[in-house]
Amino acid sequence: MVFFTERTNMVEELGSRDEFLQRSREIETSYDLIGEIRQRFLRFKRQKYLPEIEKFQALAIAQSPKVMVIGCADSRVCPSYVLGFQPGEAFTIRNVANLITPIENGPTETNSALEFAVTTLQVENIIVMGHSNCGGIAALMSHQNHQEQKSSLVERWVMNGKAAKLRTQAASSHLSFDEQCRKCEKESIKDSVMNLITYPWIRDRVKRGEVEIHGCYYNLSDCSLEKWRLSSDTINNGFCVSDREIWT
Repeated sequence: MVFFTERTNMVEELGSRDEFLQRSREIETSYDLIGEIRQRFLRFKRQKYLPEIEKFQALAIAQSPKVMVIGCADSRVCPSYVLGFQPGEAFTIRNVANLITPIENGPTETNSALEFAVTTLQVENIIVMGHSNCGGIAALMSHQNHQEQKSSLVERWVMNGKAAKLRTQAASSHLSFDEQCRKCEKESIKDSVMNLITYPWIRDRVKRGEVEIHGCYYNLSDCSLEKWRLSSDTINNGFCVSDREIWT
């Protein structure tokens, strides 16, 4: 019995030691990451900031971007990286699934940034940028509509894309879940583009030709971009999403 107890204690001790070493490795990894971030910052300062110090000092005083981008929070799709924006060129906000709600839904972080970008900074272009394999749209498509009151914050947020989901399911019930998600990703972008027109200070500027609105869909698999533009619908005296282009 004594041998069994000693062996048990030794195993427990080794287990505790292994856990300690694992925690130590995790801590070392986090410190390495911060160290790498520090080096990247210093490299940015040395290679970009200092050679263009006048430009960056001017940006420290004011900004005058011509573009606003509403993108997804997904770490794989950084609008400035994909579209090549430099500091000061694009006013950017990102949320789960790049959704824009109608004005009647009330204030959100996204539409408050929209108001600032359009009325104060006076941007001339608004781009809604979605992407393939979007986790937010997958959550939307897999969510059970009757469970909205019991949903997580993410699920409740993505349900703002419910209209796109229902259209997709009605038109594509014969397709696989993944294929339906790809279609819904695009439908959701188009809905967000149309929702922008519910804001009077955007609608008026679009009518006067002071603001243009675009929707973009970035395909992670082949690095292509599908683009639409908000156009006037002369037949119905309204607006529509048209002028599809593919950038490859």
